[in-house]
Amino acid sequence: MLGYFMTREQVKDIAVRRAARRDFFRKGSGFAVGIAGGALVAACGDSGSSSAIAQSSAPSDADILNFALNLEYLESQFYITAATGTGLPAGQLTGTGAQGAATGGRQATFLDPVVRQYANEIAKDEVAHVAFLRTALGTAAVAQPTIDIGISPTGAFSSAARAAGLIVGAGASFDPYANDENFLLAAYIFEDVGVTAYKGASPLIQNKTFLEAAAGILAAEAYHAGLIRTVLYAKGVATGSLLRSSADKISQARDALDHNRHRDQGISPVGDVSNIVPLDANGLPYSRGPGDVLNIVYLNPGAVRSGGFFPNGVNGSLVLSSAA
Repeated sequence: MLGYFMTREQVKDIAVRRAARRDFFRKGSGFAVGIAGGALVAACGDSGSSSAIAQSSAPSDADILNFALNLEYLESQFYITAATGTGLPAGQLTGTGAQGAATGGRQATFLDPVVRQYANEIAKDEVAHVAFLRTALGTAAVAQPTIDIGISPTGAFSSAARAAGLIVGAGASFDPYANDENFLLAAYIFEDVGVTAYKGASPLIQNKTFLEAAAGILAAEAYHAGLIRTVLYAKGVATGSLLRSSADKISQARDALDHNRHRDQGISPVGDVSNIVPLDANGLPYSRGPGDVLNIVYLNPGAVRSGGFFPNGVNGSLVLSSAA
């Protein structure tokens, strides 16, 4: 707990500096993202915008939980594969819609034992989220769709890294399993999005039991995001900010393609204030609607039904990404 209360002026100062940093990232550093070829990471809309519920004027609680289940399939397959070399058990993949495989992943090469432990912990949590949502949904649960977590030059991770400027050239590839740092950057692509997705979904959930469940997963995802951001920040200090710069470029790429008015924040400090927790001036994280989240995982800023990490799209009723 803080040993003091910040004054109104201090709070305002932090908000101003955060806004200034976001403006710097938007206008400075010579960063430009090429959209050609279905590049990365869109992020758009907020829970109060029409795009947040554009796919349905009133999505059911089951629609929302199934949307979340698609995302949990993606996260759990990435983490458990990186941690153990094996994916989700077959019994956790069935359901309504077209069932697909998670392809291209492998066990990561961890040299830092702490990062290995973190990977194991998050993998366990994400696998539990899949099981929990499937139980809550019962026979209404969607099957796992086809998921790309591989390292092909034309695959999702490489497309994301290319759009962020982490790799250059159509033949280059980004391997999230090659080392600790690549694993952390790959995880960073997902974690902030998970937090904003659950926050954006929460106002749409009617059943209090389901709302409590979503709030619980939101809390877990926020812990994961904070952990990933903290480790990237700390390792960035040790490596002369290279990792922090790479994470900031991922945020810039999300911002360059999103419809969320430059709310995405990297991890570099603002003056003498670190930015582990990306918040607005009220100390709150922002929201993304379902269509906006799909812009990110489809790696496409337009209104499409598939792409990126979900080559054949997601299962359920919320399948269309937001238009620019």
